[in-house]
Amino acid sequence: MATENKRQTQGKTGSRKPNTRTAKTPAKKQDEKNTAARQTTRRYNNNNRTKSKKAPQKPALPVHITMLGGLNEIGKNMTLFEYGNDAFLIDCGMAFPDEDLLGVDIVLPDFTHVEKCRDRIRGIVITHGHEDHIGALPYLLKQMIFPIYATKLTIALIESKLKEHGLSGKVPLHVVKPGDVVHFNAISVEFINVNHSIPDAVGLGIKTPLGYVVHTGDFKIDCTPIMGSMIDLPRLGEIGKEGVLALMADSTNAERAGYTASERVVGESFSNLFKKAENKRIIIATFSSNLPRIQQIIDAAVKDGRKVAISGRSMVNNVNIAHELNYLSMPEGLLVDIDMIHRYPKEKMTIITTGSQGEPMSALARMAFSDHRQVDVGPDDYIIISATPIPGNEKTVGKVVNELMKRGCDVVYEKMYDVHVSGHACQEELKIIQGITKPKFFIPVHGERKHLQKHAQLAKSMGMPAKNVLVTDIGKVIELTADKMSVVGSVPAGRVLVDGLGIGDVGSIVLRDRKHLAQDGLIVVVAIIDPVSGQIVSGPDMVSRGFVYVRESEELMDEAKAIARRVLEECCQRHSHDWSTMKSRVRDELSRMLFQKTKRSPMILPIIMEV
Repeated sequence: MATENKRQTQGKTGSRKPNTRTAKTPAKKQDEKNTAARQTTRRYNNNNRTKSKKAPQKPALPVHITMLGGLNEIGKNMTLFEYGNDAFLIDCGMAFPDEDLLGVDIVLPDFTHVEKCRDRIRGIVITHGHEDHIGALPYLLKQMIFPIYATKLTIALIESKLKEHGLSGKVPLHVVKPGDVVHFNAISVEFINVNHSIPDAVGLGIKTPLGYVVHTGDFKIDCTPIMGSMIDLPRLGEIGKEGVLALMADSTNAERAGYTASERVVGESFSNLFKKAENKRIIIATFSSNLPRIQQIIDAAVKDGRKVAISGRSMVNNVNIAHELNYLSMPEGLLVDIDMIHRYPKEKMTIITTGSQGEPMSALARMAFSDHRQVDVGPDDYIIISATPIPGNEKTVGKVVNELMKRGCDVVYEKMYDVHVSGHACQEELKIIQGITKPKFFIPVHGERKHLQKHAQLAKSMGMPAKNVLVTDIGKVIELTADKMSVVGSVPAGRVLVDGLGIGDVGSIVLRDRKHLAQDGLIVVVAIIDPVSGQIVSGPDMVSRGFVYVRESEELMDEAKAIARRVLEECCQRHSHDWSTMKSRVRDELSRMLFQKTKRSPMILPIIMEV
């Protein structure tokens, strides 16, 4: 597997030297030689024609694409691409837990099928450095090592993540740039520059014997990007002319009409808002990976004569990496340590922080609830939330905004001003990509079902036959041939839950119990029995947690104790010392009585011990 530039020129073929011996040969001998040469040439051509009939060229194999994440969901993007005995992975991301995943920290893709195919996987190709595309890498690489191919900033972010997990130096990391090509035997992957809310994002032109498969990654068309150059539409057009078998395109904003605004719109808004802030401290919450946004905040602060402090672990980490790699430019002495902000007048400070999604442990949330060690917010603070709430986070963001306002802060958020633009393409941009790549088949990716369906409708509205558009689900194996696209099988896929140090040990049963405990509480019944005499030596005692307040429900608890004692005595009199049977009967009788009395079903946990 070698990396080479796609557009490098071919070496010139050397010219042959004249045959000096032929020039000295007499005319007669020369004629004889020429006749012999013509006969040899005829025999050679005849032999070749005969051989070509006997050994026709092998037909191209089908391409298999398996989505292991990123379909019918937001996050944990991961795709397995296969051709013959060669395979590679596209991205390896995580997702944040929903409200029903009580206590879960992060959600990973299921790596079962990757483990099965590990001997054929030649590497992992990463489109960009967002958590939903690189967050699961350390968990996969702890189980199996693959070389990783990504752009400079993406590799730096991955390296930082691997270091946290004790994998530093153990994984081959290869830096590529737009225009480079990575070969995996019969297939190759070309990296194509795209615009997104993080620098160094790329799409993929995957060349197979059947034609190109284009994977856009997360993208938008920004004609005036803050960092890097505009999306490489000419190259996508060239690939379209060469022949695109299938297009896999980002569907996140497929429901939104028109075009996504340029990032520069936010910069103009920041300039106006800094003027409105007047003599107040400015606190701006945004995504820690949105370096173009951070650069514009820095530029506005410099223009307004302010110092800048960074708050939030991921924000500090990403700003340091970007600054070291020269993705962020700032004057010497601009940055101030968050512990030193009290040495400067409030009206001369700007704080860039995490927490734009209202995460409970984020820096902005801790400021709102007076739990931040260095920053105490109040009427002298002008707070800008420069992000749109991810679906499902609206309530948590609203809660943080309300708390900040209670403390007298001026709060600006996306609905009020242009303080955020998306990093994903809207409908007209998606149509442009369809139009210039001219794919034979189309597979919408990266989005919930409503996004995928809408994107599929867009493709059909541009004239693509319905049979050539496929909206599928994770775990389905898609087969592409020169004239057909179909689902030919399924593999294990889903989610693996990470809770603390435990990976995959929290399943549906544990989550069901957590929900049960959260909804109705717990009652523990403890009794000690002498197995010889069959007498209850102690108890039953009852402990209630999250069900009722015992001091105000003594009659209910006494009745529950009486029922538990009666059931245990009946079992002992029948000489039934099967603990599981006794526990089951206590649980059933108590559950029936408590539901009749309270219309609630607490989790009942009987504990029976021997003397």
